[in-house]
Amino acid sequence: MVHSDSTAANPISAAPGVVARLIDEVYQLCRTDTSGELADYIPELAAVQPDSFGICLATADGQVYGSGDVHTPFTIQSISKPFTYALALADRGPAAVAQRIDVEPTGEPFNEISLDPRTQRPRNPMINAGAITAASLVEGRDPADRFARIQRSYGRFAGRELKLNEAVYASEARTGFRNRAIGYLLRGVGIVDGDPDEAVDRYFRQCSLDVTCRDLALMAATLANNGVHPLTHERALVAPLVEQVLSVMTTCGMYDAAGDWVTTVGLPAKSGVGGGILAVLPGQLGIAVYSPRLDEHGSSVRGVMACRELSHRLGLHFLHVTRGAHTAIRASYSVAEAPSRLRRDPEELELLRAHGDRVRIVELAGDLLFAGAESTVRAVEQLPGDLEALVLDLREVGDVSDIAARMLADVQAELAAAGCRVALVDPDAKLGHMSSSLDPADPVGRVFVDRDSATEWCEQLVLDRHRPPGYTVPAALRVEEHPAMAELPDDECVRLAREFEIRTIARGELVIARDSPRAGLFLILDGRVRITFEDNAGRRHRLITLSPGMSFGEISLLTGVHFSNDIYAETTVRLAVLSPEKFDRLTSQAPEVKLALLERLATAAYSQTDAAVRALAAHGGA
Repeated sequence: MVHSDSTAANPISAAPGVVARLIDEVYQLCRTDTSGELADYIPELAAVQPDSFGICLATADGQVYGSGDVHTPFTIQSISKPFTYALALADRGPAAVAQRIDVEPTGEPFNEISLDPRTQRPRNPMINAGAITAASLVEGRDPADRFARIQRSYGRFAGRELKLNEAVYASEARTGFRNRAIGYLLRGVGIVDGDPDEAVDRYFRQCSLDVTCRDLALMAATLANNGVHPLTHERALVAPLVEQVLSVMTTCGMYDAAGDWVTTVGLPAKSGVGGGILAVLPGQLGIAVYSPRLDEHGSSVRGVMACRELSHRLGLHFLHVTRGAHTAIRASYSVAEAPSRLRRDPEELELLRAHGDRVRIVELAGDLLFAGAESTVRAVEQLPGDLEALVLDLREVGDVSDIAARMLADVQAELAAAGCRVALVDPDAKLGHMSSSLDPADPVGRVFVDRDSATEWCEQLVLDRHRPPGYTVPAALRVEEHPAMAELPDDECVRLAREFEIRTIARGELVIARDSPRAGLFLILDGRVRITFEDNAGRRHRLITLSPGMSFGEISLLTGVHFSNDIYAETTVRLAVLSPEKFDRLTSQAPEVKLALLERLATAAYSQTDAAVRALAAHGGA
């Protein structure tokens, strides 16, 4: 019953997902309501299947979700009115159309035979009098050409050609005496020029075009997308006219129930006696519902109920939004593409290159309301099935709506159930998680204060899962085993090793302060040290973490410049330290040993500097 698609050519295909389940929840809730009556004043409409029911939601970038009878054809009826009004505006211009049609709500039924007593104009284009006038304003060589232009215009909004339902058209033409009376009234006061029967017949024909729930959702999404179809990318209407049409839909689209609709649903909308309802959230999405049982206002009972539920559950009321509503996925990358600032040994680097694409970091920015959450959830659900870990970085997110929090919680639970670990970078607890969970089965997962720590956590997951059987963590190095000593002859290596002093530094202690003079060569035998920097706000960040087999202090030792960064013990660390005095004495006592040592140090220093620069570039300095 749950459907989702993202292509114009393919039908909506069954696909589970967070948003699709939300749509289906509303569908299941509303389908039990069988109140309302069919539109029996048009005989063909009274013959439809009364319990047909479909809901579709289409985003402004072309994702379509649906439940129920989303492909069942039905006639568009009065939902055609905003689209013919749009074509009249495009043909004649807003000023000329305004001379024939007002834009004021009436508080009267849609088929009321009345005009404004002062202006003698129809009060708005959403009632039958205004719609017949709009149909009369469409340009063309002859009646057939004018209707063909309406049909093509609707097709641009729907993304496909719409066909005339000949049986419904004939039924409307046989019984449409009230609309003919309105046409003659309009001709009598000079609002409609020419033959009123031609204008009324064109109106009957436009109402008799067949659509599906999916078609209407994409027509609504085209209006939401500023007049450009989200899948075909064809422009159906220029942006200023979209604004005009949506404004009139807001105040007049639901006839004498417009005030209640705006209050409880809060979306520009249009209903039709064929059982359809179309609603638009500008900039974000379109909604369509089909269910032919109507209320006393001529709108679908289930359609109104479904739109209210969707608006409430998804936070769609257009007056709820006071800031930009979209959350952008600012970046998405694997740890193979953007590693942490922890420098690792060659074996670990090779494993991360081979398997790092199994974990991803997704950075979000902006307000996290339904549309932003939908695009985020969709992107996550489309990630490869062998994903082992995911990090959502929310530091640049503003407001988070309740529905967005629920959607992210649901997708976290989905991933956890599939064996994928999930973590958040959420120092301000925007999703309400004040602390990390250490339980791998807990969908809340870990919560980090910065992205680099989360990236390092991901890397460790990859290493723990993909290290070869029998792997053991290397023991602490002896001085002679450090890579900096690798090119020395055995006897020279042993002799030089005796010159190093072994120091143990507790976690968190300062090893070297910024601006310190040359302090010696430091070889890391066990544990890790962190080189840090401060930003303009005084916050301390990690530049790079060095691990066993690496070194620091050589640049200051060789050039005499002071240390440019603070260096801290990230863990308890064992260091072998060659003092500046002993290093200098090598020039006279063992010049070939010093040269070999310098070559190894230069290679390591270049590698570490390059890694630090690449890590900073990948993470934007954060």
